[in-house]
Amino acid sequence: MTSRSLKHTIAADKVNMGGHLLDQPLPSAKLESLDPFLLIHHWHQMLPGGQRQQDLGVGPHPHRGFSPVTFVFKGAVSHQDSLGERATVSAGGTQWMFAGRGITHSERFPKKLAEEGGELEFIQFWVNAPAANKMAAPYYQPISLEDTPLVEEEKSKIWVVSGKFKDTKGAAPTYSPQLLLRGELAKGGSVSIPITASFNALVYVLEGSIKTGGGQLLTKDMGVYQLDGKSIELHATADTRYILLSGEPIGEPVAQYGPFVMNNQTQVMEAVRDAQIGKMGVLIEEFE
Repeated sequence: MTSRSLKHTIAADKVNMGGHLLDQPLPSAKLESLDPFLLIHHWHQMLPGGQRQQDLGVGPHPHRGFSPVTFVFKGAVSHQDSLGERATVSAGGTQWMFAGRGITHSERFPKKLAEEGGELEFIQFWVNAPAANKMAAPYYQPISLEDTPLVEEEKSKIWVVSGKFKDTKGAAPTYSPQLLLRGELAKGGSVSIPITASFNALVYVLEGSIKTGGGQLLTKDMGVYQLDGKSIELHATADTRYILLSGEPIGEPVAQYGPFVMNNQTQVMEAVRDAQIGKMGVLIEEFE
């Protein structure tokens, strides 16, 4: 099986999102998006404690036309939305949300974490939806660590969030074909990940160091691969945590404004109007 070579190695930029300092490998100066993936934010901080839930995280805001997905690595993230869904996902879990025609949600942290402090780490990435599905009904699906299928080999652990990896099927449904993995590879370990030939693919390293595709990815580096093989080979030169995002390109125009991802500017303007008049729901948050 021919393995893919690296096309880009991109170090994450530091960005300020509403007062929160995050690492952002996508978009970057080198790459605006990798169809169907639009954005990747890596949030990692120590909470000092002595705070209130309502003063942390991100308050109610709308989305339309794509899936904002959150992989939780340390701590926990609490979700509330205008559909009436409420859930807290802890380390190893995934917050899977499809915004569809519109949803309003908030992302906070549990009361205990706010009050007592502790380490918090998660990645949120945005997955575009095909035009045919952008106005479908929104939904929210929390996936715990226990409900995420694990493929364990020597020095390698891979959790399959969506798609199929070595006969193991992930828990999250998607509107276009994808393979979404979160992995750990111990120093000296190697793993081969089969990738559909037409899928775009990237690997982002949360922590560690891996040799792959003729290059090396260090902590907070993103590697984007050529479409020149049917697998991605990873060899860890340090204990490494990473995510792999791959998917069939949708190949449609993208018009994005803030939390709305549509196909043209008219649809974006409609989304802004619909959010303003309450068509994407209203969220009155409740706190413990």
